[in-house]
Amino acid sequence: MSDPITVLIADDHAVVREGLRSFLQVQDGVEVVGEAEDGERAVALVESLVPDVVLMDLVMPQMDGLEALRRLRSVSPSTRVVVLTSYVQDEKVLAAIRAGAAGYLLKDVRPPELVEAIRRAAAGEAWLHPTAAARLMREVVERGEQQDEDAARLTARELEVLRLIAQGRSNKAIAAELVVSEKTVKTHVSNILAKLHLADRTQAALYAVRQRIVDLD
Repeated sequence: MSDPITVLIADDHAVVREGLRSFLQVQDGVEVVGEAEDGERAVALVESLVPDVVLMDLVMPQMDGLEALRRLRSVSPSTRVVVLTSYVQDEKVLAAIRAGAAGYLLKDVRPPELVEAIRRAAAGEAWLHPTAAARLMREVVERGEQQDEDAARLTARELEVLRLIAQGRSNKAIAAELVVSEKTVKTHVSNILAKLHLADRTQAALYAVRQRIVDLD
């Protein structure tokens, strides 16, 4: 039996933390290991507990979620952060993804999707709420940035994998569509991140949208 996915909840509302804890504790393979009422506490707990995933609100006292997210990248690089918030402004979505968020969910997310986002984050994948994804795409497309030279270094197959990553596909789904092994997909993903100088799949998806590599229709 594999180890459970360890989760830390960071939200300044006790009732929200309690609700999330109660729900997640009955999910197979998920264990809530701590709660934080503000960003400073979240960073301190992550440093000591090193959870797999943090559910992070954006608006909190002492230190907001974005600043906490940035600090967590140096405190615990292996910990993935899924933003769980009521805010879906374009600049907040883009800032969170740039800061390293592995997911961006609204608090009205359906419970099964919340669990799926946690599992994907723990597996190094990404999950965006449809509304957040639409706003992110609009923001980066409106910037009209030109394709850079790094994209030219990708092979045809790597470009294909990158497009599927941007569509939110898991490694398993990509492997099935391309009729290759998951190990082969993981190798392609590693090569893509290295060639594009990106940290994770979320940033790769953002890159694909910004560079018009993925079809937005």
